[in-house]
Amino acid sequence: MELFTNFPLWAALAAIGFAQFVKVPLHFFVTKKVDWSLVTSTGGMPSSHSAAVTALTTGIALEQGVDSPFFAISTVFAVIVMFDASGVRRHAGEQATVLNQLVADFQKFADDAKLWPKLDEDSKRKELKELLGHKPIEVFFGGLTGVLLTLLLHIL
Repeated sequence: MELFTNFPLWAALAAIGFAQFVKVPLHFFVTKKVDWSLVTSTGGMPSSHSAAVTALTTGIALEQGVDSPFFAISTVFAVIVMFDASGVRRHAGEQATVLNQLVADFQKFADDAKLWPKLDEDSKRKELKELLGHKPIEVFFGGLTGVLLTLLLHIL
């Protein structure tokens, strides 16, 4: 039953859920299109990874104090996750964009060559996932989301 009273855990899970859900109305505001697949996708504004780790760290700070070894562990973990989200994963997404363009160009060439014996097999290829990482602003707002949501939950 202690699991149900673990405030940092529930704050982090709430931050993930909130950050993933809020991507839908934010996307609608920008594009005027509803895309429910954003609820389960990676990347986008705000970063749910950043929201989760900052909510976890804020929850630990509120319950254990900033002098706690748990806060130290969580802070280092948060820095690594947010750095990865805005660096390595973002660049992997950019490379996927270039690779998808190369595949599309090759596909056109192959189609023109012989209409690739009557196609299918999922149109002979699947695109690589391009929206893997986050822009620094997405990481910042994900982190801010985690801190603010956790403070609100703590007050409630």
